[in-house]
Amino acid sequence: MPLRSPAERYLEDFHQRQPGTTSAAFAELKAVKYSSSYAALTAHVPTAQSPLNVLDLACGDGYLLKLLADRQQPGLQLTGVDMSQAELDAARLRLPSDVTLLKERAQALSMATGSVDVLLSHMAIMLMDDLEQVLQEVQRILRSGGTLAVLIGRTFLLGPAGDAFLDAFRPIAKEDRLPHLPMGDPRTRSEAGWGTLLAEHFTDIHFEDIDVHWQPQPAALWTSLKETYDIDRLTIPAKARLKERFLTAITHLRQSDGSVSTGWGLRVISARRQ
Repeated sequence: MPLRSPAERYLEDFHQRQPGTTSAAFAELKAVKYSSSYAALTAHVPTAQSPLNVLDLACGDGYLLKLLADRQQPGLQLTGVDMSQAELDAARLRLPSDVTLLKERAQALSMATGSVDVLLSHMAIMLMDDLEQVLQEVQRILRSGGTLAVLIGRTFLLGPAGDAFLDAFRPIAKEDRLPHLPMGDPRTRSEAGWGTLLAEHFTDIHFEDIDVHWQPQPAALWTSLKETYDIDRLTIPAKARLKERFLTAITHLRQSDGSVSTGWGLRVISARRQ
């Protein structure tokens, strides 16, 4: 196996320590016309086609797969892949026994060529090493005409709360000498970049920007933020300073009920395998 990057080793360690953080952050938040960001992906899975093989790449604790399993759709065959055993263990507890779970890297999938009808991925593909190899595997296992639909982050925190967070975080990260840890391929941050990545093997490339609005109390906002990668990497004293500085900075943003209006900016990229 190729030598894994520091970013990949960190991500595996994080999800071993804190499985289920992604679904905890996103599952209950309405995403404009969708009940959640996960539902923005399940919308790409046909309800009438049978049989239908669906793969969730970097499936985490199985939340997305559970939404699909709950359809009880005849002929729907579900598979999840993740590199974290802790996430897969949580998924196994959540999911029916007929859902297949595989501990694999996205760069080297064991699934047969042309065996998948729909490939989904929620908040993961933009973090992966060697994305060109990942997409080679994706196009290999998708049948001709198969669907790719992935959801990625677009804006970390919406509105003035996002500005307040960056103003608080940057100097503390510098004081803490937080090492730079680049994750993923920068081309995933733009439509042009995705066009380059997908042009060779995919057609009908579409982008859908989704804002997930959230109005948490400050304590709940901090609880969610402290389980994000950059804050997780801070030392304990630095986290304490960041918490104090950030919560002070958003005091003037609190609404009449004490909550803060913010959310996450997301993007769905969908395409059809040639």
